[in-house]
Amino acid sequence: MQVSVEDVSSVKKTLHIEVPEKEVVRQLDKAYNELKKKAKVRGFRPGKAPRSVLVRLYKKDVHADVSSRLIQTSFMEALKETDLKIVGSPQVDPPELDVAGPYKFDATVEISPEIENVDFSGLSLKRTNHRYSDVEIETQLKMLQKNMAEHRPVEAARAAEKGDYVLIDFEGFKDGRSFSETPLTRDFNLKLGEGPIIAEFDDQLIGMQPDENKEFSIKFPADYGNKTLANLDLSFQVTLKEIREEVLPAIDDELAKKAGQYESLEALKKAIADNLQQGYAKRTEQELHEQIYKELLSRTEFEVPDAMVDMELEGILEEAERSFAYRNTSMEDLGLSRESLAEQYRDTALKQVKRHLLLSKLIDQQELTLDDGELEKALDEMATSFNQPVEEIKQFYDQNKDKLEYLKHSLLEKKAIKLIIDGSEIEDVEPETADTADSQNAPADSSE
Repeated sequence: MQVSVEDVSSVKKTLHIEVPEKEVVRQLDKAYNELKKKAKVRGFRPGKAPRSVLVRLYKKDVHADVSSRLIQTSFMEALKETDLKIVGSPQVDPPELDVAGPYKFDATVEISPEIENVDFSGLSLKRTNHRYSDVEIETQLKMLQKNMAEHRPVEAARAAEKGDYVLIDFEGFKDGRSFSETPLTRDFNLKLGEGPIIAEFDDQLIGMQPDENKEFSIKFPADYGNKTLANLDLSFQVTLKEIREEVLPAIDDELAKKAGQYESLEALKKAIADNLQQGYAKRTEQELHEQIYKELLSRTEFEVPDAMVDMELEGILEEAERSFAYRNTSMEDLGLSRESLAEQYRDTALKQVKRHLLLSKLIDQQELTLDDGELEKALDEMATSFNQPVEEIKQFYDQNKDKLEYLKHSLLEKKAIKLIIDGSEIEDVEPETADTADSQNAPADSSE
């Protein structure tokens, strides 16, 4: 077998592979001999049909099978001979098999990039000290107060107004008949003016009295979120059962106890503050990492194979689908598609692949390793985070070795990042405020 490698780019190669005629003939003979034993040909006893008849009847299938076998075996031999570490699947356009002469085909492959040693010394980084404010704590408390509000029937006899909460029974009809998309729904609670169904629906309820029945029609727009209702004329029968008002609880110790069994309002505030600070600490870390990646990528240039980007992109899309499913919705419900999301997030996938490749190179370059203690600590922290026994976490990774290797590599990446940070010059800065941004963007004073 003869193999030559053509460089298409630093990460894409075309293998020109030639299988000797002798091997082609041997594989054809083997295929026809096997076929002869089992082929049922009219006029011949099993195993007695001559090869000329088999060629006439089965040539196309035999040649396709043999060429596929030759490609598979010779391609694997070519990889061993060239020592190429490919990623993704090869692209092969198999030519027709000729009984005379060698079998020649081309296979285009992608390989992991060869990255030079990463220079991570002397980085100048800025660490923004994000901190929570009392205003943010008050905002969180007001959101909690809103979530724990009670809706009580209004005492005064009056009509429904915008901003009221109303309890209704309703049913939608299409062409005078019950419609499966708008079935009879009882005790539906909605706030007038927020339009959970459609704004025009709320408008029809304003002015209704308790125990009043009303029938009205609505034309749903062509771009309505629920595609099954888009562009439809529906009539609705509604009974307004009750008008309610929102009663907010006091922000005090009692609210704290109901919210999460906190002993006092001060304990609740501390929990909110801790949560906010954790979020800001993560933001600070992410911003620091972004600076590191940007600086390292400016120092180290390399190409990335499309196959790696495609795999990373597929992971992003699958995560998006899981997120939509968790919220009981889908891409289609939001007018999205896999193709549009793939186009939107391809650049993100490319950046993530570059980051992983850089860190992997740094791990090898610095010969970073994990000891048992570091892995044990990570598993303990994971058990605490998921509120599960650490033995269950360990059992999961014992049964999923690929996920264990992924976890180990993630820990090594964190170790590589820490190595970079420890060797960098870090300036602690205050977060930019709106006033600071305005002063920086203001035109310079040129009057002299």
